[in-house]
Amino acid sequence: MELKNLESLRIFVGEHVRFGHRPLYEEIVREARQLGMAGATVMKGVLSYGHDLHINTAKIVEFGLNLPMIVELVDTTENIDSFLPMLERMVRDSAERVMITRENVRSGIIE
Repeated sequence: MELKNLESLRIFVGEHVRFGHRPLYEEIVREARQLGMAGATVMKGVLSYGHDLHINTAKIVEFGLNLPMIVELVDTTENIDSFLPMLERMVRDSAERVMITRENVRSGIIE
């Protein structure tokens, strides 16, 4: 198996944040696909807190909370760089904010 030097971009967005009529995390994945990025995965957080220090949890008695959705993209530095301006526009248009992390990764496929 050969490992390539790539980058990981993680986007942390509330599950209730909308872009038009759809959740922002879904639109991020759609845009990444249209741009031909290598792949995207969305994961749901079950417990979190952010800038407001309010704890959000997925406990069954607490409905309607804005739990975090984490969109992870792994691709080349160039493709991540070209994706970021579109992501910024989408976030501004949603009138919300997101947190991103970006790091170097070594990635490969096992067949």
